[in-house]
Formats: sequence, C-alpha cells, structure tokens
Amino acid sequence: MKAFIKAISYNLPEKILDNEQIASEFPEWTVEKINNKIGIKQRHVTVEGETASDLAVGAAEKLFAANGIDRETIDYLIFVTQSPDYHLPTTACLIQTRLGLSKRVTAIDVNLGCNGFVAGLSLAKAVIVAGQAKNVLLLTGETYSKYMHERDKSNRTIFGDGAAATLVGTEGIAEIGEFVIGTDGTGAENLIVKTGGARHPEPAGDLKFDDFGNPRSSDNLYMDGPAILNYSLDSIPQLVADVLEKNGVSMDDIDLHVYHQANIFLANLERRKLKIAKEKYYCNIENVGNTVSSTIPIGLCLAMQDGSLKPGMKVLSVAQGLGYTWGGMVLFF
Repeated sequence: MKAFIKAISYNLPEKILDNEQIASEFPEWTVEKINNKIGIKQRHVTVEGETASDLAVGAAEKLFAANGIDRETIDYLIFVTQSPDYHLPTTACLIQTRLGLSKRVTAIDVNLGCNGFVAGLSLAKAVIVAGQAKNVLLLTGETYSKYMHERDKSNRTIFGDGAAATLVGTEGIAEIGEFVIGTDGTGAENLIVKTGGARHPEPAGDLKFDDFGNPRSSDNLYMDGPAILNYSLDSIPQLVADVLEKNGVSMDDIDLHVYHQANIFLANLERRKLKIAKEKYYCNIENVGNTVSSTIPIGLCLAMQDGSLKPGMKVLSVAQGLGYTWGGMVLFF
C-alpha cells in the first residue's frame, strides 16, 4: 500500500515582529544588517494566552474548509510540538476535542523540532501502509517565542511561531517516498531549554550576559549558533545522498528542493555546497521566519500556491534539528 499527501494548509499568528521593531530595541542591529545576515524581514509571534495548539487548530480548520474534508473521516492525529499546552495530558487529545474529531481517533504528540515534519510524515505513512488508518491528520505547531529572553536579539530575529496541517491518506496529490532519519544525542545541549522539565523542574535564575550583550540563561532558549551551523553543513551532503539512493533517483531528477529553512545564510551555504541551481531551491522565510517543524509544509503549500510546485514534479525535502536529529524524503507530485 502507498501513502499520499492529500492537502496542506498553514496558520500564522496575527501579531508581526518586523525588523524595524527589532532594530529599535537593538540599535546595533540595523534593518539592513538583519535583512542581509538573516534574510528574514518579519516573523509572526503569539500573544499571551495564544498557544501552539491554537495555531494548529486554526491550520486544521483551514485545511478542512479549503478542501471540503469531512472531519469524521480522520482516524489518526499526530501533533508535532515542543510547546505543549501542559506537561500532561497529551495536547493532541485536547485538539481532538476542539476539532470535533471522532472519539475513535488515535491522538499522539511527537516532541521534535526542525526535523519534526519529516519524522511526523514518516509515522503517518507507516500508519497508512500498516492499515491502521485511512486518513492521518499531521499537525505541526511551535511557539519558540515564549522560550526566548526579551534581550535575545539573535534568536528573536530567526524564529517565528506558526503551524501547519497535512492530511495523509491512501490517495492524494503527492506520493510519499522513502525516508532516511537519524539521531545523535551528543548535540542535545547546543539547542536547549534546560529548566521546566523533570530533570530541572525549578527556574535556575542564572541569567547573565556575555561580552556581546547576549543573555544566557537555563530558563530560556539557548542556541549555540556556530555548532548548529557546522552540524547542519557537515550532515546534509551525506543525508541528501542517502535519501536519493533510497528513493532510486539522482540529483538531476529532483525538480524542486524544499528544505527546512533556518535562515538565509545557512540556506545559501547548503545550496552552494550541494550545487543546487537557485531556481530549484525554494525559499520563503522572508515574511515567515524559522517556524521550526512547520517550515517544510509551509514551503510546500506556498510553492503550490505560487506555481513553483506543479504536478509531475519530484521534490526533495531534508531537515536537521535539535537533539540532534535529521531526516529526508522525496515527494512525487
């Protein structure tokens, strides 16, 4: 049995954080500097009381409305997030009720970051191929803005909040090919929020500022940018080669590359290292930012809307994320 993507939608918060506002808070970061270095002009961020599940529910409702989908046909729900509503219960259970899905639906959370869509889609395909479900609703949603210190000018320029909804079934617009997925937990502390979980439940209150004025705290999102950059650039060539081999295609066969998009600097380095023609590398983060697990589905959705992605195309998607985890796949439209 084969598995297909049937439809994709996405949802962003109404509040926008643009480079003009960031530059007003950090005069040493001009609008031009942010545009040139990060390649993101604006990102959407949640307001107080607005959660990743709110964004995911909105994405699902858009998916249902735009494609005439009967929500009663959904028999499996996967929610990929690192911003759950609560430690427990599972946020997917709450979403099941809010969306009015059948009580016979399986509802699970998956705690993964930038590689979350690839890993989530691999689970959705496995469920379909195993005959456990006919229609899997894969939701990705993240609100990293809630984990950042207000003086963290670096991460605030990069990350945006957002969600996407992808329906997977036995037929659709894109056949889901084979996956390559890996994990190396030795890099876990290079992108982390240390407190708030069972290991360190109480706030550490250890805020300090480095020589460049960047905040460092166990209570907020910490990212070692150079380490993440090196890990991504080191891992992506082999990942791409493995994905192509597993799917029985060559680089020349790929019509469009829709990768996880961290920032324009890393995107350009990846594209050049892999020798991908600029017109084949889809980039849409300028007005969205790095939405973590939702960057690839948002990219696919926008590429279909603007005509960059057409029926008959082969799409390669790869992602590297915190943990470390990575994954890739080919989609046959």
